[in-house]
Amino acid sequence: MGGRVPRLARAVPVLVGVALGVALLPATPAFAHNSLTGSNPVNGAKVATAPAKVELRFLAKLDPGRTKITVVGPDNIPAAGGAPAFSGSRVSVPFSPGAAGLYIVGYQLPSSDGHPIKGEVRFTLTTGTAAAPPSATPPASTAPATTPPSSPAPASPSATPVAVADTGDTGRGWLWAVGGLVLLAALATGLVLRRRRSARP
Repeated sequence: MGGRVPRLARAVPVLVGVALGVALLPATPAFAHNSLTGSNPVNGAKVATAPAKVELRFLAKLDPGRTKITVVGPDNIPAAGGAPAFSGSRVSVPFSPGAAGLYIVGYQLPSSDGHPIKGEVRFTLTTGTAAAPPSATPPASTAPATTPPSSPAPASPSATPVAVADTGDTGRGWLWAVGGLVLLAALATGLVLRRRRSARP
């Protein structure tokens, strides 16, 4: 009994040392679970000056071939100015700002259990790109051009011929009528005289 106690007392420090060693060992890739630890701009920030790049920081080293980073601005317009640059557990993307508003940095990472790790960082840009200045060229006038009154066309001579009285033919007609009346009167007078003469005994 007395011999077993010293042996157990000597074994306890060894077991404690082994347990501490196991606890202090770095996690192997099979058990690692990567996650976001910080960003620039920070999540929910409001910035007046657009940063040159957006940076994300993670717990473990990133796999460039299996890590996806997206940056979009207002109206879901892409705002990434180039390909992501990886450095250990950090990744940065050139930022190409547009209009003022909400910008979303999305990320997707692989995990040990096969399920991708997804998340996003949001920040608001309070000043956007300046609008294009208005054109100095005045708009063309749309008023209709006035045309001078047209002069009246000269009257064309009438194509209908004007009848001219033939005085010679008309005079001859009256003469023939008068002559006919005189002749008829003479004949009638002759007939009356003949009847009177024949009636006398």
